[in-house]
Amino acid sequence: MSLLRSTAAELIQSLQTKKVSSVELTTTYLDQIKQQDARIQAFLHVDREAALKSAKAIDDKRAAGKEVGKLAGLPVAIKDVLCTQGVRTTCASKMLENFVPPYDATVITKLKQADAVLIGKTNMDEFAMGGSTENSAFHPTRNPWDTALVPGGSSGGAAACLAAGMAPLSIGTDTGGSIRQPAAFCGVSGLKPTYGRVSRYGLVAFASSLDQVGPMGHTAEDCAILLDVIAGHDAKDSTSANLAVPKYANSIAQPLAGLKLGIVKEHFGTGLNSEIAAAVQAAVQVYESLGAKVKEISLPHSKYGIATYYIIAPSEASSNLARYDGVHYGYRCEEKTMLAELAAEKASLESKNDKEGLRKLDNSLIRLYRKSRSEGFGPEVKRRIMLGTYTLSAGYYDAYYVKALKVRRLIRGDYDAAFKDVDFIVGPTTPSPAFKLGEKTDDPLAMYLEDLYTVTTNLAGVPGMSIPCGFTTSGLPIGLQMQSQPFDEERLLRAAHIYQQKTDWHNRRAPE
Repeated sequence: MSLLRSTAAELIQSLQTKKVSSVELTTTYLDQIKQQDARIQAFLHVDREAALKSAKAIDDKRAAGKEVGKLAGLPVAIKDVLCTQGVRTTCASKMLENFVPPYDATVITKLKQADAVLIGKTNMDEFAMGGSTENSAFHPTRNPWDTALVPGGSSGGAAACLAAGMAPLSIGTDTGGSIRQPAAFCGVSGLKPTYGRVSRYGLVAFASSLDQVGPMGHTAEDCAILLDVIAGHDAKDSTSANLAVPKYANSIAQPLAGLKLGIVKEHFGTGLNSEIAAAVQAAVQVYESLGAKVKEISLPHSKYGIATYYIIAPSEASSNLARYDGVHYGYRCEEKTMLAELAAEKASLESKNDKEGLRKLDNSLIRLYRKSRSEGFGPEVKRRIMLGTYTLSAGYYDAYYVKALKVRRLIRGDYDAAFKDVDFIVGPTTPSPAFKLGEKTDDPLAMYLEDLYTVTTNLAGVPGMSIPCGFTTSGLPIGLQMQSQPFDEERLLRAAHIYQQKTDWHNRRAPE
């Protein structure tokens, strides 16, 4: 099998047995990026020289007989939302276009300690807000299975680079489905860990109570290998869980007997594509053939998931993004032009003796804030800031934000009740397969509904995973979502691995 079609587990073995060097492997992926990324546009930044220098250093370390890390020599792509020392971290936004962090996020530190080769920063929806990777300030990313379609979002670059064979592993983030939805659209595997399992230190925040960093790869085993490296308590992150971390990759092949799967009856209603419904049912039958018991369950408050999410997430975003004003952080408008415009407006008002207009006129600092934020943020980010500011404003805080928090608790209660009866909840990751670029950009609500089956996972703080489970008749990947109890990623990965041992959907690769 060619290097580009191999799994991360297979490549690590080849590196360990010296069948291939890290320089050879990294060169192969860099050449693939050079050949494919003009078509896919999955990356925002690739530093060939730095990647090869890193690969050479790891080869030398191994040749010298020194101890090497778990990912020694393996290329890994990083979603451009994690601070990386000395490397531009833009969040796909004009606001942070020239931001070069002076420090590494904890996840980046762990990857470097594991001797991974950081091959590039991947494209995303601006500040992780979106479900298609069309909201990037720089360019949209295309789906490798059909370049007329979106790869999903916001980790669309991280998923597309895997599907196009431009990296064997990638790091994504998931606030409402941003790992699982692009994984489903691109035919790869992606895991959103339990909130607190992976440090968020150095992650540029979108919605702090929902954001989570997670692994993406071709298989559950690949995700387990990457989660082994990035999981664990971090004193720099006050929301990081101080719990022991299992050895996910070591236990991935252990059997799971007596599995009980829950099928959520609310997930199979109006709006679900019939081919996706059939593929999910077929996947459930695979588990039944292995001895699993299946039970219909209910998550009665899941119907409020989208509304709840789109109150809480924008509220937190409006607060987190307030710091980007051109003075404290981020893009600053061209000051001379701004001051000249302001002076002209003032002179015009004075000539008309417009006292009310003069009273309302910005001072120079307010105008600087206003113009910098107006020019620095894209339309979707502005929309969410306005939504969040409204729901947090006096008079509406209790009616919207507090009520949404109460519903969030009810949603978590549904999960707690369900997991008393079943081990895992399985169902569709998305209501439809990948859609056309531009198809939903003028209809934000239609775009938000793409998160229908994924947002409650984040609201409840439980882990969720998407793995390939079939293809539509037009050849588009379909994702199976699996959810488990908090901090039960070990069994979740094992359950996904069991399925992938009996099927071959995860072995299929996008056409070049």
